[in-house]
Amino acid sequence: QVRRIVQQAPLFVPAMPRTGKEMSVRMTNCGPLGWVTDKEHGYRYQPAHPVTGAPWPPIPDALRDLWREVSGYPHPPEACLINFYTPDAKMGLHQDRDETDYSAPVVSVSLGDDCLFRVGQTTRDGATKSFRLQSGDVVVLGGEGRLCFHGVDRIYPSTSALLKNGGRINLTLRRVTEPAVTAS
Repeated sequence: QVRRIVQQAPLFVPAMPRTGKEMSVRMTNCGPLGWVTDKEHGYRYQPAHPVTGAPWPPIPDALRDLWREVSGYPHPPEACLINFYTPDAKMGLHQDRDETDYSAPVVSVSLGDDCLFRVGQTTRDGATKSFRLQSGDVVVLGGEGRLCFHGVDRIYPSTSALLKNGGRINLTLRRVTEPAVTAS
């Protein structure tokens, strides 16, 4: 299903705000909203692919089911960010703060090669711990941990045969907006 999404919404190279420095991961999204970043407009969610202009493909049912099973959150995800890591790619410590609904967790699924995942505190200078994530591992950042700094320090090449040419795919399911309140 991820391959089909990437065919519909090709991987692109995101750039850091202000500097325009390219990130080492390539990414795409599925769902009503997708997370993007570039030099001119910074970090944000938008309903269309930044290169093709096409709407993002829908989130597959299997991922929506996983969200229901592990998130503990009553509303569906609105975005699934798909990051592809080559063997030399990394992701610096960061917080997921571009959503307006912090009561919803971030659900992360690892596929392909193992990685060294680091998670810290809600301040950048807090202590961190590192964990080796393998293909199929699911991490939920929720509750007090929702705004913890986290990142990927390294990829362990050739630790999975899932991807023909190696690498790691990370799927992160997110609720971006607060659910609408209906009057009774």
